[in-house]
Amino acid sequence: MADKFDLIVIGAGPGGYVAAIRAAQLGMKVACVEKRDTLGGTCLNVGCIPSKALLTASEKYHEAKEELDRFGVDVGSVKLDLKKMMGHKDDVVKSNVTGVAFLFKKNKITWLKGLGTIPAPGKVQVEDAKGKKETYETDKILIATGSDVMNLPGVEIDEKQIVSSTGALDLAKVPKTMVVIGGGYIGLEMGSVWSRLGTKVTVVEFLDKIVPTMDEEVGKQFHRILGKQGIEFKLKTKVTAAKAQKSGVKLTLEPAAGGDAEEMKADVVLVAIGRRPLTDNLGLDKIGVETDKRGFIAVDEDFQTNVEGIYAIGDAIPGPMLAHKAEEDGMAAVEIMAGQSPHVDYNLVPGIVYTWPEVASIGKTEQQLKADGVAYKVGKFPFSANGRARAMNATDGFVKILADKETDKVLGCHILGPNAGDLIHEVATAAAFGASAEDIAMTCHGHPTLNEAVKEAALAVDGRPIHI
Repeated sequence: MADKFDLIVIGAGPGGYVAAIRAAQLGMKVACVEKRDTLGGTCLNVGCIPSKALLTASEKYHEAKEELDRFGVDVGSVKLDLKKMMGHKDDVVKSNVTGVAFLFKKNKITWLKGLGTIPAPGKVQVEDAKGKKETYETDKILIATGSDVMNLPGVEIDEKQIVSSTGALDLAKVPKTMVVIGGGYIGLEMGSVWSRLGTKVTVVEFLDKIVPTMDEEVGKQFHRILGKQGIEFKLKTKVTAAKAQKSGVKLTLEPAAGGDAEEMKADVVLVAIGRRPLTDNLGLDKIGVETDKRGFIAVDEDFQTNVEGIYAIGDAIPGPMLAHKAEEDGMAAVEIMAGQSPHVDYNLVPGIVYTWPEVASIGKTEQQLKADGVAYKVGKFPFSANGRARAMNATDGFVKILADKETDKVLGCHILGPNAGDLIHEVATAAAFGASAEDIAMTCHGHPTLNEAVKEAALAVDGRPIHI
């Protein structure tokens, strides 16, 4: 038997590595199991970080090619160096993952490199790349294994012509055509990257709208804006087959409600229909840890499973499959282990789509409030009436605030527009303190800033916006 630890975390993604660091800060002897050659999990290696690097780079390319002349900036002929752009992405990833490795050393966290399983409560087995197995004792185990790409029947991912988000981050050349299967966050972000670089992108979505969890009014305008950018959509359509050929990928499509099939061809197909919890190879069934039919681990309010001493967080448990949600879970879980009383408000976990314009939301949508029978007020303000947005030539979209009709308490906020992912946190902070729309409206906002659109939307809740 090898070393004994107070806590072993399985998985070094945002949830796992943050939990490990916080546990070490609280005085625990901590180890973290990770099979990759680098720390950071899917998010830092092949997810959030590299995708945002390419989103930013592709935005700058598109801006230089199509937008800068409007500001009186003539850059002449603009050329794409895809290899250099991918190099930027790789450098950003390397910087982030080496940063996590530094934090592990700083906090004296032991990295157990290999594949982790749980043979029994209080024990974690780690198998390295050569097949050597070592078992470690621990007082507590935290499962932070994250998620994996969800497969689509009839579509085999080869990461060359038929790709997941991982393959879409590493294409060797710009394809002429791409079909994105799935109109969610990941599909729209990666579709936007390649569309800006010159690919003809078509999004195929089974439902009758894209990003179906989004506030409907925001979703409809978002759909229109992406259409103006050149992305085409085939809604209420399912993909029943995709076959890679020398000349490209041949897809078979059918109406979601049933009907005649049609064929479609694309150079590259991106499968982005969602993610599933990565919990099936931990040995949970052998030790009696309860999971649902999709693989999500059942936990109580303390993140503990039905087996004492075994905990789970992030994408491995029900809830939004988001890196920042996993981080909050991880912090709270280890603080509870240490006898503290943290709290995660899942109603205030921001959802952000990093296209341009961005989309961000917290709290309830109008549809949810109606379904719950909650009387509410709406305040909206368009970016077309915001001085800073006009100066940026970024006037698409609006801010929408939902407040309780009687108390004026902020119930939700939905932003479509420039820097929406940053702007949403003003409202998140206010809502965390139980603020009313009037509280936001009465707060002095710098001029000229995009945040003034948030203030105006809060004023509009009471029917008194100034600039419209």
